[in-house]
Amino acid sequence: MNPNTIQIIMIVVLFAVMYFLLIRPQKKQEKEISNMRANLKVGDDIVTIGGICGKIVRVKENRLTIQVGADKTKFDIEKWAVSRLDDGKKDSAVKTSKDEEEKKVTPKRMKKLGKKDEAEKAEEAAPAPTEAVAEEK
Repeated sequence: MNPNTIQIIMIVVLFAVMYFLLIRPQKKQEKEISNMRANLKVGDDIVTIGGICGKIVRVKENRLTIQVGADKTKFDIEKWAVSRLDDGKKDSAVKTSKDEEEKKVTPKRMKKLGKKDEAEKAEEAAPAPTEAVAEEK
Protein backbone atom coordinates (compact mmCIF):
# COMPACT_ATOMS: atom_id res chain seq x y z
CA MET A 1 0.00 0.00 0.00
CA ASN A 2 0.93 3.52 -0.62
CA PRO A 3 1.97 5.57 2.48
CA ASN A 4 -0.49 8.30 1.47
CA THR A 5 -3.44 5.90 1.52
CA ILE A 6 -2.39 4.63 4.94
CA GLN A 7 -2.36 8.21 6.24
CA ILE A 8 -5.80 8.87 4.74
CA ILE A 9 -7.17 5.67 6.29
CA MET A 10 -5.70 6.62 9.69
CA ILE A 11 -7.32 10.07 9.49
CA VAL A 12 -10.71 8.54 8.59
CA VAL A 13 -10.39 6.03 11.46
CA LEU A 14 -9.47 8.88 13.84
CA PHE A 15 -12.56 10.87 12.82
CA ALA A 16 -14.76 7.76 13.21
CA VAL A 17 -13.42 7.14 16.71
CA MET A 18 -13.90 10.80 17.65
CA TYR A 19 -17.47 10.64 16.36
CA PHE A 20 -18.40 7.55 18.36
CA LEU A 21 -16.62 8.67 21.53
CA LEU A 22 -17.49 12.37 21.65
CA ILE A 23 -20.12 13.58 19.21
CA ARG A 24 -22.65 10.73 19.28
CA PRO A 25 -23.01 10.53 23.13
CA GLN A 26 -23.35 14.30 23.34
CA LYS A 27 -26.13 14.34 20.73
CA LYS A 28 -27.88 11.51 22.56
CA GLN A 29 -27.73 13.45 25.84
CA GLU A 30 -29.02 16.63 24.17
CA LYS A 31 -31.92 14.64 22.70
CA GLU A 32 -32.85 13.25 26.14
CA ILE A 33 -32.74 16.72 27.71
CA SER A 34 -34.87 18.29 24.97
CA ASN A 35 -37.36 15.41 25.30
CA MET A 36 -37.51 15.98 29.08
CA ARG A 37 -38.09 19.72 28.58
CA ALA A 38 -40.83 19.05 26.02
CA ASN A 39 -42.66 16.73 28.44
CA LEU A 40 -42.71 19.07 31.45
CA LYS A 41 -46.12 19.33 33.08
CA VAL A 42 -47.79 21.12 35.97
CA GLY A 43 -46.81 19.64 39.33
CA ASP A 44 -43.31 18.51 38.34
CA ASP A 45 -40.48 19.44 40.71
CA ILE A 46 -37.55 20.88 38.75
CA VAL A 47 -34.07 22.27 39.25
CA THR A 48 -32.96 25.14 37.03
CA ILE A 49 -29.48 25.59 35.61
CA GLY A 50 -28.98 28.25 38.29
CA GLY A 51 -29.76 25.74 41.04
CA ILE A 52 -33.24 27.01 41.94
CA CYS A 53 -35.60 24.23 43.00
CA GLY A 54 -39.30 24.74 42.39
CA LYS A 55 -42.62 23.28 41.38
CA ILE A 56 -44.20 23.99 37.99
CA VAL A 57 -47.47 25.90 38.33
CA ARG A 58 -48.15 26.84 34.70
CA VAL A 59 -46.75 25.73 31.34
CA LYS A 60 -46.79 27.95 28.27
CA GLU A 61 -45.15 27.42 24.90
CA ASN A 62 -41.56 28.32 25.83
CA ARG A 63 -42.07 29.55 29.40
CA LEU A 64 -42.79 28.00 32.75
CA THR A 65 -44.14 29.57 35.90
CA ILE A 66 -42.55 27.97 38.93
CA GLN A 67 -43.31 28.28 42.62
CA VAL A 68 -40.41 28.38 45.06
CA GLY A 69 -39.81 28.82 48.77
CA ALA A 70 -41.99 28.68 51.84
CA ASP A 71 -43.80 31.89 50.90
CA LYS A 72 -44.68 30.33 47.49
CA THR A 73 -43.09 32.99 45.33
CA LYS A 74 -43.91 32.53 41.65
CA PHE A 75 -41.82 33.59 38.69
CA ASP A 76 -41.41 32.79 35.01
CA ILE A 77 -38.46 31.03 33.44
CA GLU A 78 -37.65 29.82 29.95
CA LYS A 79 -37.89 26.09 29.28
CA TRP A 80 -34.23 25.92 28.27
CA ALA A 81 -33.30 26.96 31.83
CA VAL A 82 -34.55 23.65 33.28
CA SER A 83 -31.59 21.46 34.16
CA ARG A 84 -33.34 18.36 35.46
CA LEU A 85 -36.42 16.97 37.13
CA ASP A 86 -36.03 16.76 40.90
CA ASP A 87 -37.05 13.26 41.92
CA GLY A 88 -35.96 13.56 45.56
CA LYS A 89 -33.58 10.58 45.50
CA LYS A 90 -30.82 12.54 47.21
CA ASP A 91 -33.04 13.26 50.21
CA SER A 92 -33.89 9.58 50.64
CA ALA A 93 -30.18 8.68 50.58
CA VAL A 94 -29.56 11.17 53.37
CA LYS A 95 -32.47 9.77 55.39
CA THR A 96 -31.17 6.23 55.14
CA SER A 97 -27.75 7.26 56.37
CA LYS A 98 -29.36 9.03 59.36
CA ASP A 99 -31.40 5.92 60.08
CA GLU A 100 -28.21 3.87 60.03
CA GLU A 101 -26.60 6.27 62.51
CA GLU A 102 -29.56 5.89 64.87
CA LYS A 103 -29.27 2.10 64.72
CA LYS A 104 -25.67 2.14 65.94
CA VAL A 105 -25.28 0.21 69.17
CA THR A 106 -23.69 2.04 72.06
CA PRO A 107 -22.05 0.30 75.00
CA LYS A 108 -24.13 -0.16 78.18
CA ARG A 109 -21.84 2.10 80.15
CA MET A 110 -22.43 4.91 77.66
CA LYS A 111 -26.18 4.38 77.97
CA LYS A 112 -26.00 4.57 81.78
CA LEU A 113 -23.98 7.76 81.62
CA GLY A 114 -26.50 9.23 79.23
CA LYS A 115 -29.38 8.45 81.61
CA LYS A 116 -27.47 9.94 84.54
CA ASP A 117 -26.85 13.13 82.57
CA GLU A 118 -30.56 13.38 81.76
CA ALA A 119 -31.47 13.02 85.44
CA GLU A 120 -29.00 15.75 86.41
CA LYS A 121 -30.41 18.07 83.75
CA ALA A 122 -33.94 17.45 85.04
CA GLU A 123 -32.86 18.34 88.59
CA GLU A 124 -31.22 21.56 87.40
CA ALA A 125 -34.29 22.54 85.42
CA ALA A 126 -36.66 21.90 88.35
CA PRO A 127 -37.34 24.97 90.54
CA ALA A 128 -35.88 24.99 94.04
CA PRO A 129 -38.31 23.89 96.75
CA THR A 130 -39.94 26.83 98.51
CA GLU A 131 -39.89 25.13 101.96
CA ALA A 132 -36.11 25.25 102.16
CA VAL A 133 -36.14 28.97 101.39
CA ALA A 134 -38.81 29.59 104.04
CA GLU A 135 -36.82 27.72 106.76
CA GLU A 136 -33.73 29.87 106.17
CA LYS A 137 -35.69 33.09 106.91
